[in-house]
Amino acid sequence: MPDRLYIQPLTFAPSPQAFAGDAVRLAGGMVYAREFAVIIRRDGSVVERALATAETIDAVLAQLPDELGPEAEAQWANLRMAHPPLQLGERTIRLDQPQVMGVLNVTPDSMSDGGEFLDDPDKATAHAAQMVEAGAAIVDIGGESTRPGSAAVWEGDELKRVVPVVERCAAMGAAVSVDSRRPAVMEAALAAGAQIINDVSALRHDPRSLEFAAASGKPVILMHAPGEGDDLHADAGYANVVLDVFDWLAAARDRAVAGGIERARVILDPGIGFGKTLADNLALMNALPLFHALGQPLLLGASRKRSIGALSNEAPAHKRLGGSVAFALTGMQAAVQLLRVHDVYDTVQARNVWRGLRDAALTDFSALGD
Repeated sequence: MPDRLYIQPLTFAPSPQAFAGDAVRLAGGMVYAREFAVIIRRDGSVVERALATAETIDAVLAQLPDELGPEAEAQWANLRMAHPPLQLGERTIRLDQPQVMGVLNVTPDSMSDGGEFLDDPDKATAHAAQMVEAGAAIVDIGGESTRPGSAAVWEGDELKRVVPVVERCAAMGAAVSVDSRRPAVMEAALAAGAQIINDVSALRHDPRSLEFAAASGKPVILMHAPGEGDDLHADAGYANVVLDVFDWLAAARDRAVAGGIERARVILDPGIGFGKTLADNLALMNALPLFHALGQPLLLGASRKRSIGALSNEAPAHKRLGGSVAFALTGMQAAVQLLRVHDVYDTVQARNVWRGLRDAALTDFSALGD
Protein backbone atom coordinates (compact mmCIF):
# COMPACT_ATOMS: atom_id res chain seq x y z
CA MET A 1 0.00 0.00 0.00
CA PRO A 2 1.45 3.41 -0.94
CA ASP A 3 2.04 6.05 1.70
CA ARG A 4 -0.92 8.33 2.40
CA LEU A 5 -0.78 12.01 3.32
CA TYR A 6 -3.12 14.17 5.40
CA ILE A 7 -3.03 17.85 6.34
CA GLN A 8 -4.91 18.41 9.61
CA PRO A 9 -5.76 21.88 10.96
CA LEU A 10 -4.73 21.90 14.62
CA THR A 11 -5.11 25.37 16.12
CA PHE A 12 -7.47 28.21 15.36
CA ALA A 13 -7.47 31.98 15.56
CA PRO A 14 -10.34 34.39 16.24
CA SER A 15 -9.31 36.39 13.19
CA PRO A 16 -6.47 36.37 10.65
CA GLN A 17 -4.97 39.55 12.06
CA ALA A 18 -4.54 37.89 15.46
CA PHE A 19 -1.33 36.38 14.08
CA ALA A 20 -0.41 39.14 11.63
CA GLY A 21 -2.04 37.25 8.80
CA ASP A 22 -0.41 33.90 9.58
CA ALA A 23 -3.77 32.09 9.51
CA VAL A 24 -6.04 30.89 6.71
CA ARG A 25 -9.79 31.00 6.27
CA LEU A 26 -10.86 27.38 6.54
CA ALA A 27 -13.05 26.18 3.65
CA GLY A 28 -14.26 29.70 2.95
CA GLY A 29 -16.14 29.83 6.25
CA MET A 30 -15.95 31.83 9.47
CA VAL A 31 -13.12 29.87 11.09
CA TYR A 32 -9.41 30.67 10.79
CA ALA A 33 -6.77 27.96 11.16
CA ARG A 34 -3.18 28.72 12.11
CA GLU A 35 -1.20 25.52 12.71
CA PHE A 36 -1.38 22.34 10.68
CA ALA A 37 -0.07 18.81 11.08
CA VAL A 38 1.32 17.23 7.92
CA ILE A 39 0.89 13.50 8.48
CA ILE A 40 2.23 10.50 6.56
CA ARG A 41 0.66 7.09 7.10
CA ARG A 42 2.22 3.82 5.98
CA ASP A 43 0.53 0.41 6.26
CA GLY A 44 -2.12 1.82 8.57
CA SER A 45 0.24 3.56 10.98
CA VAL A 46 1.37 7.18 11.23
CA VAL A 47 5.10 7.24 10.53
CA GLU A 48 5.82 10.97 10.16
CA ARG A 49 4.24 14.15 11.49
CA ALA A 50 5.45 17.70 10.95
CA LEU A 51 3.97 21.00 12.10
CA ALA A 52 3.52 24.04 9.92
CA THR A 53 1.78 27.40 9.76
CA ALA A 54 0.54 29.21 6.69
CA GLU A 55 3.94 30.92 6.45
CA THR A 56 5.99 27.74 6.76
CA ILE A 57 3.89 25.10 5.06
CA ASP A 58 5.46 25.55 1.63
CA ALA A 59 8.83 24.65 3.10
CA VAL A 60 7.37 21.65 4.93
CA LEU A 61 5.60 20.35 1.81
CA ALA A 62 8.79 20.79 -0.20
CA GLN A 63 10.47 18.21 2.05
CA LEU A 64 7.90 15.51 1.24
CA PRO A 65 8.69 12.59 -1.08
CA ASP A 66 7.96 13.45 -4.69
CA GLU A 67 5.08 10.98 -4.93
CA LEU A 68 3.20 12.78 -2.14
CA GLY A 69 3.71 16.28 -3.53
CA PRO A 70 0.59 16.49 -5.75
CA GLU A 71 -1.71 15.22 -3.00
CA ALA A 72 -0.17 17.63 -0.50
CA GLU A 73 -0.71 20.59 -2.82
CA ALA A 74 -4.28 19.48 -3.51
CA GLN A 75 -5.14 19.14 0.18
CA TRP A 76 -3.58 22.50 1.04
CA ALA A 77 -5.64 24.14 -1.71
CA ASN A 78 -8.77 22.28 -0.54
CA LEU A 79 -8.41 23.57 3.00
CA ARG A 80 -8.52 27.14 1.69
CA MET A 81 -11.25 26.52 -0.90
CA ALA A 82 -14.36 28.72 -0.77
CA HIS A 83 -17.31 26.61 -1.88
CA PRO A 84 -19.96 28.12 -4.14
CA PRO A 85 -23.55 28.30 -2.89
CA LEU A 86 -25.98 25.45 -3.45
CA GLN A 87 -28.65 26.47 -5.93
CA LEU A 88 -31.76 24.49 -4.95
CA GLY A 89 -34.52 25.56 -7.26
CA GLU A 90 -35.35 29.14 -6.37
CA ARG A 91 -33.40 28.92 -3.11
CA THR A 92 -29.72 29.77 -2.79
CA ILE A 93 -27.93 28.19 0.18
CA ARG A 94 -24.67 29.96 0.96
CA LEU A 95 -21.85 27.83 2.29
CA ASP A 96 -19.76 30.60 3.85
CA GLN A 97 -21.50 30.05 7.20
CA PRO A 98 -23.10 27.01 8.89
CA GLN A 99 -26.54 26.14 7.54
CA VAL A 100 -29.13 24.07 9.38
CA MET A 101 -30.88 21.08 7.81
CA GLY A 102 -34.02 20.00 9.66
CA VAL A 103 -34.78 16.28 10.03
CA LEU A 104 -38.25 15.05 9.08
CA ASN A 105 -38.69 11.30 9.58
CA VAL A 106 -41.85 9.72 8.18
CA THR A 107 -41.14 6.30 9.67
CA PRO A 108 -42.82 4.15 12.33
CA ASP A 109 -39.61 3.52 14.28
CA SER A 110 -37.56 6.70 14.32
CA MET A 111 -35.41 7.07 17.42
CA SER A 112 -36.50 10.68 17.79
CA ASP A 113 -40.18 11.04 16.94
CA GLY A 114 -41.55 7.49 17.31
CA GLY A 115 -43.63 7.59 14.15
CA GLU A 116 -45.36 10.88 14.95
CA PHE A 117 -45.44 11.92 11.28
CA LEU A 118 -46.07 8.53 9.66
CA ASP A 119 -49.10 8.42 7.33
CA ASP A 120 -49.97 12.02 8.16
CA PRO A 121 -48.57 14.26 5.41
CA ASP A 122 -50.42 17.30 6.73
CA LYS A 123 -48.87 16.97 10.19
CA ALA A 124 -45.46 16.29 8.68
CA THR A 125 -45.75 19.35 6.47
CA ALA A 126 -46.78 21.52 9.42
CA HIS A 127 -43.66 20.37 11.28
CA ALA A 128 -41.54 21.15 8.22
CA ALA A 129 -43.07 24.62 8.08
CA GLN A 130 -42.14 25.16 11.72
CA MET A 131 -38.55 24.17 11.00
CA VAL A 132 -38.32 26.49 8.00
CA GLU A 133 -39.81 29.34 10.02
CA ALA A 134 -37.25 28.62 12.74
CA GLY A 135 -34.42 29.00 10.24
CA ALA A 136 -33.83 25.63 8.58
CA ALA A 137 -32.28 26.15 5.16
CA ILE A 138 -33.16 22.60 4.05
CA VAL A 139 -35.68 19.97 5.17
CA ASP A 140 -34.36 16.40 4.95
CA ILE A 141 -37.19 13.89 4.46
CA GLY A 142 -36.63 10.17 5.02
CA GLY A 143 -38.91 7.14 5.03
CA GLU A 144 -36.56 4.44 6.34
CA SER A 145 -34.90 4.19 9.73
CA THR A 146 -31.19 3.33 9.56
CA ARG A 147 -30.54 3.05 13.28
CA PRO A 148 -28.71 -0.11 14.46
CA GLY A 149 -30.96 -3.16 14.26
CA SER A 150 -33.65 -1.56 12.09
CA ALA A 151 -35.19 -3.66 9.32
CA ALA A 152 -34.96 -2.70 5.66
CA VAL A 153 -38.08 -1.05 4.25
CA TRP A 154 -39.89 -2.21 1.13
CA GLU A 155 -39.46 0.29 -1.66
CA GLY A 156 -43.22 0.71 -2.11
CA ASP A 157 -43.69 1.64 1.53
CA GLU A 158 -40.85 4.14 1.37
CA LEU A 159 -42.37 5.78 -1.71
CA LYS A 160 -45.77 5.98 -0.04
CA ARG A 161 -44.26 7.64 3.02
CA VAL A 162 -41.90 10.09 1.35
CA VAL A 163 -43.43 11.39 -1.87
CA PRO A 164 -46.59 13.08 -0.49
CA VAL A 165 -44.55 14.93 2.13
CA VAL A 166 -41.93 16.03 -0.39
CA GLU A 167 -44.69 17.37 -2.63
CA ARG A 168 -46.24 19.41 0.16
CA CYS A 169 -42.93 20.74 1.46
CA ALA A 170 -41.74 21.73 -2.01
CA ALA A 171 -45.08 23.38 -2.73
CA MET A 172 -44.70 25.62 0.31
CA GLY A 173 -41.29 26.73 -0.96
CA ALA A 174 -38.97 24.67 1.24
CA ALA A 175 -35.64 23.40 -0.06
CA VAL A 176 -35.95 19.63 0.30
CA SER A 177 -33.48 16.77 0.38
CA VAL A 178 -34.54 13.13 0.17
CA ASP A 179 -32.88 10.74 2.60
CA SER A 180 -32.91 7.46 0.67
CA ARG A 181 -30.60 4.79 -0.73
CA ARG A 182 -33.03 3.57 -3.43
CA PRO A 183 -32.95 5.12 -6.92
CA ALA A 184 -36.72 4.73 -7.45
CA VAL A 185 -37.36 6.77 -4.30
CA MET A 186 -34.74 9.32 -5.30
CA GLU A 187 -36.35 9.69 -8.73
CA ALA A 188 -39.90 10.03 -7.38
CA ALA A 189 -38.80 12.51 -4.71
CA LEU A 190 -36.93 14.70 -7.19
CA ALA A 191 -39.98 14.63 -9.48
CA ALA A 192 -42.05 15.75 -6.48
CA GLY A 193 -39.75 18.72 -5.86
CA ALA A 194 -36.74 17.53 -3.84
CA GLN A 195 -33.43 19.17 -4.75
CA ILE A 196 -30.77 17.08 -2.96
CA ILE A 197 -30.07 13.34 -2.73
CA ASN A 198 -28.89 12.29 0.74
CA ASP A 199 -27.70 8.67 0.56
CA VAL A 200 -26.43 7.09 3.76
CA SER A 201 -24.91 4.27 1.69
CA ALA A 202 -22.93 6.71 -0.49
CA LEU A 203 -24.65 5.34 -3.63
CA ARG A 204 -23.50 1.77 -2.90
CA HIS A 205 -26.79 0.13 -1.89
CA ASP A 206 -28.15 -0.11 -5.44
CA PRO A 207 -25.88 -0.20 -8.50
CA ARG A 208 -28.35 2.05 -10.34
CA SER A 209 -28.05 4.88 -7.82
CA LEU A 210 -24.81 6.33 -9.12
CA GLU A 211 -26.05 6.50 -12.71
CA PHE A 212 -29.32 8.12 -11.64
CA ALA A 213 -27.63 10.64 -9.35
CA ALA A 214 -25.25 11.65 -12.13
CA ALA A 215 -28.08 12.09 -14.62
CA SER A 216 -30.17 14.10 -12.15
CA GLY A 217 -27.72 16.97 -11.94
CA LYS A 218 -28.59 17.44 -8.25
CA PRO A 219 -26.23 17.76 -5.27
CA VAL A 220 -25.49 14.43 -3.60
CA ILE A 221 -24.57 13.78 0.04
CA LEU A 222 -22.30 10.74 0.49
CA MET A 223 -22.08 9.39 4.03
CA HIS A 224 -19.52 7.02 5.51
CA ALA A 225 -20.91 3.73 6.76
CA PRO A 226 -18.84 0.54 6.97
CA GLY A 227 -21.64 -1.89 6.01
CA GLU A 228 -22.36 -2.60 2.36
CA GLY A 229 -25.68 -4.48 2.59
CA ASP A 230 -28.86 -3.71 4.49
CA ASP A 231 -26.91 -3.30 7.74
CA LEU A 232 -24.88 -0.14 7.33
CA HIS A 233 -23.35 -0.61 10.78
CA ALA A 234 -21.74 -3.98 9.98
CA ASP A 235 -18.11 -4.79 9.23
CA ALA A 236 -16.71 -1.95 11.32
CA GLY A 237 -13.03 -2.21 12.12
CA TYR A 238 -10.56 0.64 11.99
CA ALA A 239 -6.80 0.91 12.20
CA ASN A 240 -7.27 4.64 12.77
CA VAL A 241 -10.92 5.68 12.58
CA VAL A 242 -10.22 9.29 11.54
CA LEU A 243 -7.79 8.48 8.75
CA ASP A 244 -9.73 5.39 7.64
CA VAL A 245 -12.94 7.42 7.29
CA PHE A 246 -10.98 10.13 5.45
CA ASP A 247 -9.65 7.59 2.96
CA TRP A 248 -13.09 6.00 2.55
CA LEU A 249 -14.72 9.35 1.82
CA ALA A 250 -11.96 10.23 -0.64
CA ALA A 251 -12.69 6.98 -2.49
CA ALA A 252 -16.44 7.65 -2.40
CA ARG A 253 -15.88 11.13 -3.82
CA ASP A 254 -13.66 9.79 -6.59
CA ARG A 255 -16.13 7.03 -7.44
CA ALA A 256 -18.95 9.57 -7.70
CA VAL A 257 -16.91 11.86 -9.95
CA ALA A 258 -15.79 8.95 -12.13
CA GLY A 259 -19.47 7.98 -12.42
CA GLY A 260 -20.40 11.35 -13.88
CA ILE A 261 -21.32 13.46 -10.85
CA GLU A 262 -19.84 16.94 -11.03
CA ARG A 263 -17.36 17.30 -8.18
CA ALA A 264 -18.88 20.60 -7.08
CA ARG A 265 -22.13 18.73 -6.37
CA VAL A 266 -20.59 16.23 -3.93
CA ILE A 267 -21.11 16.78 -0.17
CA LEU A 268 -19.45 14.47 2.34
CA ASP A 269 -20.65 13.23 5.74
CA PRO A 270 -18.35 11.31 8.16
CA GLY A 271 -21.31 9.26 9.37
CA ILE A 272 -21.33 9.86 13.11
CA GLY A 273 -22.95 6.87 14.81
CA PHE A 274 -22.82 4.49 11.85
CA GLY A 275 -20.68 1.47 12.72
CA LYS A 276 -18.70 3.45 15.25
CA THR A 277 -18.09 3.23 18.99
CA LEU A 278 -18.36 6.17 21.35
CA ALA A 279 -14.58 6.57 21.17
CA ASP A 280 -14.72 6.48 17.37
CA ASN A 281 -17.42 9.15 17.25
CA LEU A 282 -15.57 11.46 19.63
CA ALA A 283 -12.36 11.06 17.64
CA LEU A 284 -14.19 12.03 14.46
CA MET A 285 -15.87 15.02 16.10
CA ASN A 286 -12.52 16.29 17.34
CA ALA A 287 -10.96 15.80 13.90
CA LEU A 288 -13.71 17.38 11.78
CA PRO A 289 -11.48 20.18 10.38
CA LEU A 290 -9.29 17.55 8.70
CA PHE A 291 -12.11 16.54 6.36
CA HIS A 292 -12.00 19.91 4.60
CA ALA A 293 -8.80 18.63 3.00
CA LEU A 294 -11.08 16.46 0.84
CA GLY A 295 -12.22 19.60 -0.95
CA GLN A 296 -15.99 19.14 -0.55
CA PRO A 297 -18.65 20.79 1.62
CA LEU A 298 -19.26 18.80 4.79
CA LEU A 299 -22.46 17.68 6.50
CA LEU A 300 -22.56 16.72 10.18
CA GLY A 301 -25.41 14.53 11.41
CA ALA A 302 -24.81 14.09 15.15
CA SER A 303 -28.16 15.27 16.53
CA ARG A 304 -29.64 13.06 19.28
CA LYS A 305 -27.14 10.28 18.53
CA ARG A 306 -26.45 7.49 21.01
CA SER A 307 -23.09 9.00 21.87
CA ILE A 308 -24.92 11.86 23.58
CA GLY A 309 -26.89 9.41 25.66
CA ALA A 310 -23.72 7.53 26.55
CA LEU A 311 -22.20 10.75 27.86
CA SER A 312 -25.30 11.81 29.79
CA ASN A 313 -26.46 8.89 31.94
CA GLU A 314 -28.24 7.23 29.00
CA ALA A 315 -30.62 10.12 28.45
CA PRO A 316 -33.33 9.11 25.95
CA ALA A 317 -33.32 10.63 22.47
CA HIS A 318 -35.89 13.32 23.24
CA LYS A 319 -33.77 14.56 26.15
CA ARG A 320 -30.53 15.07 24.21
CA LEU A 321 -31.00 18.71 23.23
CA GLY A 322 -28.01 20.04 25.16
CA GLY A 323 -25.67 17.41 23.78
CA SER A 324 -27.00 17.91 20.26
CA VAL A 325 -26.32 21.65 20.42
CA ALA A 326 -22.83 20.93 21.83
CA PHE A 327 -22.10 18.68 18.85
CA ALA A 328 -23.53 21.29 16.47
CA LEU A 329 -21.29 23.97 17.96
CA THR A 330 -18.31 21.65 17.55
CA GLY A 331 -19.26 21.41 13.89
CA MET A 332 -19.50 25.19 13.61
CA GLN A 333 -16.05 25.61 15.16
CA ALA A 334 -14.78 23.14 12.55
CA ALA A 335 -16.33 25.20 9.69
CA VAL A 336 -18.79 22.44 8.77
CA GLN A 337 -21.23 23.86 6.24
CA LEU A 338 -24.38 21.79 6.90
CA LEU A 339 -25.74 20.68 10.29
CA ARG A 340 -28.45 18.03 10.14
CA VAL A 341 -30.52 18.40 13.32
CA HIS A 342 -33.86 17.60 14.93
CA ASP A 343 -34.02 20.70 17.12
CA VAL A 344 -33.92 23.46 14.54
CA TYR A 345 -34.95 26.46 16.64
CA ASP A 346 -32.31 25.87 19.32
CA THR A 347 -29.56 25.06 16.84
CA VAL A 348 -30.30 28.14 14.72
CA GLN A 349 -30.24 30.30 17.85
CA ALA A 350 -26.88 28.81 18.83
CA ARG A 351 -25.61 29.36 15.28
CA ASN A 352 -26.71 32.99 15.27
CA VAL A 353 -25.01 33.72 18.59
CA TRP A 354 -21.89 31.88 17.41
CA ARG A 355 -21.90 33.90 14.21
CA GLY A 356 -22.22 37.13 16.19
CA LEU A 357 -19.15 36.15 18.17
CA ARG A 358 -17.25 35.33 14.99
CA ASP A 359 -18.20 38.63 13.36
CA ALA A 360 -17.15 40.57 16.46
CA ALA A 361 -13.81 38.74 16.56
CA LEU A 362 -12.89 40.23 13.19
CA THR A 363 -12.33 43.50 15.04
CA ASP A 364 -9.10 43.05 16.96
CA PHE A 365 -9.81 44.60 20.37
CA SER A 366 -6.10 45.00 21.05
CA ALA A 367 -5.84 47.39 18.07
CA LEU A 368 -8.55 49.76 19.31
CA GLY A 369 -7.58 53.16 20.70
CA ASP A 370 -7.17 56.82 19.86
